[in-house]
Amino acid sequence: MATTLAGAGSRLRAPARLPSFRLLWLGQSLSLLGDGFSYIAFAWITLGLTGSTLALGYVLAFQAVPRALLTLVGGSLSDTWSPRALMKFSSWARAALMAAVGLAGTTGSLTLWMLCCAAAAFGAVDAFFQPARASILPSVVDEELLAPANALLAVGTKVAAVLGPAVGGMVVAFSDAPVAFLVDGACFALCGLCIAGIRPPARPAPDPEPGDAKAAEPAAAPAPLTARMREGLRYALEDPRIRTILVVDAAVTFCQSGPFTVGFATLAKIDLHGGSTTLGLLNGALAGGAMLGTLVGGSLAGRPRVGLLIAALAGWLAVGTALLGLVGNTAAALATVLAMGFGMGFQGVFGMSWIQRNIPGSVLSRVIAVDMVIGYGVAPLSLIACGALAHSGSAPMFTLSAVILSVTALGILASKTVRGMR
Repeated sequence: MATTLAGAGSRLRAPARLPSFRLLWLGQSLSLLGDGFSYIAFAWITLGLTGSTLALGYVLAFQAVPRALLTLVGGSLSDTWSPRALMKFSSWARAALMAAVGLAGTTGSLTLWMLCCAAAAFGAVDAFFQPARASILPSVVDEELLAPANALLAVGTKVAAVLGPAVGGMVVAFSDAPVAFLVDGACFALCGLCIAGIRPPARPAPDPEPGDAKAAEPAAAPAPLTARMREGLRYALEDPRIRTILVVDAAVTFCQSGPFTVGFATLAKIDLHGGSTTLGLLNGALAGGAMLGTLVGGSLAGRPRVGLLIAALAGWLAVGTALLGLVGNTAAALATVLAMGFGMGFQGVFGMSWIQRNIPGSVLSRVIAVDMVIGYGVAPLSLIACGALAHSGSAPMFTLSAVILSVTALGILASKTVRGMR
C-alpha cells in the first residue's frame, strides 16, 4: 500500500518538476483568479455607480457575448500562431483594461458606457486565452505526463475559481471596487510574465501513423480565418469519437448548469428546508469531490478505455441526479453530490488527456474552441429550463437530467468505435 501511494504521489509530482509547467500552472491559476476578481469588481462597481440590477445585466452580457462569439476565432488563431503568444497577448491586454478601469474609477470619471465597453473588450480578449490554455499543455510536457499534468492544472483551476470571487469580495469590502480592478490588473500582468517565461522543449516532428491522412498536414500557406474555423468544425464533426465527446460535454453541461445552480438552490431551500449554509455545503461537496477525483485520476498509471469511462460518467451522474430528486436529508444529498463531483473530476483528467494526445496540434485549439462554444450555448438553455421546472420543486429538473444522461450513456455504449477509445 505504501509503495502504491508513493508511486501515485511521484506521478503527480512529475510535471511539477518541470519549470515551464510550474510557470504554466501559476499563470493559468492567476488568470482564473483574475477572472473571478473581474466578476466581483464589475458587479460591485456597476451597482455602486447605477444602483440598477438591469445595468448590471447589461455589463455582464457585454462581457459574455463577445467571449462566446470570438472563442472560435481564438481557437483558430491558436492553431495558426502559438498558444503561448496568444496567452501573453490576452493576459497583458486584460491587465491594461483592468488598470484603466481602476484608474478611471479612482478619479471619479467612470461611466456606465465605459464599463460596458471595458466589459466587452475584456470578454473579447479572454476568448483568445481560453482555447490556448487548453491546447498548450502537449508542448510543455511529454505525452506520458499529460494525465497528471491535467490533474494539477484542474486542481489549480478549482482553487482559483473559489478564491477569485472570495478574495475579490474581501478587497472590495476593505477598500473600494476600483482598487479591486487594480489588483485584478496586477494578477493578469503576473500571468503574462509567467506565460512569457515558458520555454517548451524542442521536439522532433512525429511521424504520421500509417493510413492516418489527417495527421499528415501539407505545408501550405495558412488558409483564411473563416476557412480555418470551418475546417476545425468539420474535423470535430467528422470524427465519431470527437462527436461523442462534444455530445457528452453538451449533455453534462446541460445537466450541470441549471441543476447545479437553480437545482441546488431549490433543493437547499425547499426540499431540505435549509438556507444559504446548506447551499454552500452542496457546492463545497461538489468542488471537493471533483478535486479529489482529479487527484486520484492524475495519480493512476496506464491509459483506461476512455470511451467506457465517458459512458460510466454519464451513467454515474444519471444515478446521482436521480437520487437528488429523492433524498430527504442534507447528509444524503451531500454524499450524493460528493460522489458526482468525484466522477466528474476523475473522468475529466483522462478525457482532456485523450483530446490532447489524439488530436493533431494543427487543429487542437479549434476543436477545443468548438467544445467551448457548444457549452456557452447550452448553459443558458439549461438555466432557463431548470428555472421553469423549479416551480414544482427540484425533483422534475433532476429527473429530466437523469433521463438525458441515461440516454447519453446508452448511446455511447452502442458505438463500438467509441467504446474502444483509449
